Amino acid sequence: MMAWELWRQDDNGNRVRMGTFADRVEALAKVLALESGVVHKQTYWVDGPPGPVCRTNRDLYRRLAREGEGMNAAARSLDVFLRSWWRVARPLSGRASLDLDSVAAMVVAAGMVEPAPLQASWRSASFRYTDEPTSYADWEAIVLSQIADLADFADQGPLDEYARFGIDAPRTAGCVRATDIRWYNFDPQAYLECGMAGALGGWSEDDGLRKPVPGPVVPLVNEPEPGEHTIGFLGWADLAELARCGQEYE
Repeated sequence: MMAWELWRQDDNGNRVRMGTFADRVEALAKVLALESGVVHKQTYWVDGPPGPVCRTNRDLYRRLAREGEGMNAAARSLDVFLRSWWRVARPLSGRASLDLDSVAAMVVAAGMVEPAPLQASWRSASFRYTDEPTSYADWEAIVLSQIADLADFADQGPLDEYARFGIDAPRTAGCVRATDIRWYNFDPQAYLECGMAGALGGWSEDDGLRKPVPGPVVPLVNEPEPGEHTIGFLGWADLAELARCGQEYE
């Protein structure tokens, strides 16, 4: 059986093996969880068979959908997930692209760490809107916009059962955010499943989560190519699209 070891080098240069994992994604997630709370300059890394273990859009779809289901079962709200996702992504902000294991590890880590506190400045900030996001800053603007929207929703009280059919965020006049005002998904499972389906595909009827629409359909946005595809790396533009679809895709 394959195994991956988690190592740490402390401030004095001492190396310590911290644990062994049967899953590379879980090991990488532990690194991100640790790095998101590091105060001193410590280095963490994973040693083991070269990755990734997630190689296709279907691999990533199944992983993220499963993590979303687990968060729902644990009553982890979408707001908490997004604030945690933002927190664990910050150590990766300097990378131009990520392999699929690292993308999956961000989501796994976001299901276990304490979320970043909600900052009042996020709710009043003007986030730059772009139709073609390219950078970590663009992805961050989208996620922080969504966090602010969810805080605005919370001020209005609990959502009713019809919210999943589409509802506009109650933004104040003049509010500038990097996302559309329309929302369809309000829990981690729906957000992650719809995010993957809308941005990268990878779903199957056998999953029991969605089915093809019968008859001819004219998509309102560009749809991913059907089927399973090998993906080497994803950039922040891809993750920005995943986040947007998490909010807007049905």
